Amino acid sequence: KKTKMRRCASAGVAAATTAAVLWGEQVSVLAWTPSSTSCSVRNNALLRTPSSSSSSTTRYSSYRQRRTELHLGDFFNFNKQDDTKKKEEVVEEEKKDSYVDGAYDESDPIEKIFGFFFGEREEKPMGMDRFGPDRFPEQYPATKTEWAEPIPADTTADQKTLRPFLKNTNLESRGLRLTYDANRDGWNPISFHSKVDKLGPAVVLCTSKSGDVFGGYNPKGWVGYGEARGSIAAFLFLVGTQYGQTEDAPGLKLQKVGGKGLAQMDNPETGPMFGPDALVVPFERDDPKLARSKLGSYYERMPDGGNSLFGGRGAVQLKDMKVYHGVWEEGEYVPFTDAEPFALY
Repeated sequence: KKTKMRRCASAGVAAATTAAVLWGEQVSVLAWTPSSTSCSVRNNALLRTPSSSSSSTTRYSSYRQRRTELHLGDFFNFNKQDDTKKKEEVVEEEKKDSYVDGAYDESDPIEKIFGFFFGEREEKPMGMDRFGPDRFPEQYPATKTEWAEPIPADTTADQKTLRPFLKNTNLESRGLRLTYDANRDGWNPISFHSKVDKLGPAVVLCTSKSGDVFGGYNPKGWVGYGEARGSIAAFLFLVGTQYGQTEDAPGLKLQKVGGKGLAQMDNPETGPMFGPDALVVPFERDDPKLARSKLGSYYERMPDGGNSLFGGRGAVQLKDMKVYHGVWEEGEYVPFTDAEPFALY
């Protein structure tokens, strides 16, 4: 009988210890005295010896109910006491140093679980910046509802035209410089790549002979190695309030679709190619000013479902084409100025 009692006691201690670890509660342990059938309630270092078996059972039951009773609704609020004002003040102070953004909701059950095991959300965990549209805008599709503000460096008509479309890009607050002008430098791929290769992100601005103004943003630039350079932040645009979806919109932006792959076909034998067919200036020998457009596969269609930047036309003749790059300080790091052999497209 004593052996069975010892085994029960051992099992009870083990169960109570496990519960204490999992729930963070001070679990009461019912300890049996081998020399008698009486019992006592042991809570941490405090040993209470009841005067009688009945009083011990009553006291133990009420204490157990008070200390260890958990309801399903209290799962995310366990280990909380009524007199926790000081603890709450400490938590509030710690939250001032924690990082909270629009994607974080501390009342979310999943966030509570992760917060319990891994601590509060930090601005720079292990010294590393978190991903987000503010810190890494070009890891996200182009915004279609926000427009960049002008900067003092915008002095030409082209710069003022392009600036609003560069919201949430690497060129949003950076000056723009004209690096290629087809009418000045030549309507051929050799002239084009000699002026634009290895200069980083760029924006193309075209005007058709019928007066349409359009272009595209190439976040990865060109290097002339025959690569397919991918970026989810690439986009095409049409200039003109008649294309805008709101009254204050300077035009229309069409996002990259189908993932980031094939955003720009960097072929040394052609001019700019946004996808294999979305906006292509191939610099054909017999017709160097031809531009073609077919939307839907790599860049989204027009709001009315049209599959061309040029309305019902699949191709137009260009009046001019220019490329603008960002202005970088001497010695400043310029991104995407070489091949990307390990990029996944």
